[in-house]
Amino acid sequence: MTKKEFIDKVAERAGLSKKDATSAVNAVFEILEESLAEGDKLIIPGFGSFFVGRRAERKGRNPQTGQEMIIPAKKVPKFRASSNLRAKINAVK
Repeated sequence: MTKKEFIDKVAERAGLSKKDATSAVNAVFEILEESLAEGDKLIIPGFGSFFVGRRAERKGRNPQTGQEMIIPAKKVPKFRASSNLRAKINAVK
């Protein structure tokens, strides 16, 4: 599903115009980005949680040259689905 298709479904289900649905969806994503950038955790009961994880420094290889290199540590966005969401996904056939 693309973002446009997602916005169309939000507009239809919420009874909003596509312009209002676009604004609402964009606002949700902006808030999510800002929260994660500040290091906050966003918990949505029945859906899951978004949080910032840490990836440790590690050794890697340049695939073109085969030269060993150090890949620096960094923060990465992560999502953990709730048990309700996992159950719904596994129940769908």
